[in-house]
Amino acid sequence: MSHIPQRLTNYSIQMKNILIIGSTGQIGSELTMKLRQIYGGQHVVAGYIPGAEPKGELLESGPAEICDVTDGEALQRICEKYSIDTIYNLAALLSVVAERKPLLAWKIGIDGLLNVLEVARTHGCAVFTPSSIGSFGPETPAQLTPQDTVQRPRTIYGVSKVTTELLSDYYFHKYGVDTRAVRFPGLISNVTLPGGGTTDYAVDIYYSAVRGERFVCPIAAGTYMDMMYMPDALRAAVELMEANPDRLIHRNAFNIAAMSFEPNQIFEAIRKYRPQFEMTFEVDPLKQSIATSWPDCLDDTCARQEWDWKPEYDLDAMTRDMLEKLEQKLRA
Repeated sequence: MSHIPQRLTNYSIQMKNILIIGSTGQIGSELTMKLRQIYGGQHVVAGYIPGAEPKGELLESGPAEICDVTDGEALQRICEKYSIDTIYNLAALLSVVAERKPLLAWKIGIDGLLNVLEVARTHGCAVFTPSSIGSFGPETPAQLTPQDTVQRPRTIYGVSKVTTELLSDYYFHKYGVDTRAVRFPGLISNVTLPGGGTTDYAVDIYYSAVRGERFVCPIAAGTYMDMMYMPDALRAAVELMEANPDRLIHRNAFNIAAMSFEPNQIFEAIRKYRPQFEMTFEVDPLKQSIATSWPDCLDDTCARQEWDWKPEYDLDAMTRDMLEKLEQKLRA
């Protein structure tokens, strides 16, 4: 192992052979590199689909294989070839894209998950398949949403995420497959651009600020959503998969939280460092309808109790880091 982050020293790190499905996506591209830092490049296979090939360091730092989650036989071959014992299944359409392509969203998210779970069952693999705040709906308590509560989403994205949680639990209880998951909030990254999520505005706004552009916000003022900086999200995924299984009660899927804000709050956080920055509103009806159906903030007590989850970034710390990193990135 080349590097173990400080927060993971509390866990007994065991060498793994890992397959990342969706390794070139918004989360996968960064998670693949983090896992290679921890376990060694040769132990982490970057799975991708044609047209989304890994490039640069992602391609050069370890093995890569064409891996379509809807092709169960290909998954079997890859797991046998590399003796895979852990799968991070990140294949999914983001919320706005899924709403426009519901059948494809189901095929990738659910039919694909069944392939992953069957491979895991036959090969003894642990599986991480993330859920989302989108798994909740308008009947869910919006403030400090409990770990166990009503989940009646009104989007295909949310329906597929609830199904993901239930299928993963089913394979754990019936077959003993070591399934684990978190409900990701909106994720904010300085590395990978967003690609069709309801919370994308919270990434786009930083690019506008660094470029000196006025930002046109597609989400209405006063719309609170849980958000998280990508370094915390990556760490959450790894820490949960390294957690002592004897402590886990919920498994699929844990609420995790870091910060909750509405558009004016992130705007003011940026103006603290870019006082000339300007923002106007032009609400996108589809994005707004999805955002309104989601909780304002989650109660992540169970994650804190069962595997010691704790975020490291709040809004101000994230804003400072985002502006600094993006300034360097855009200058280059």
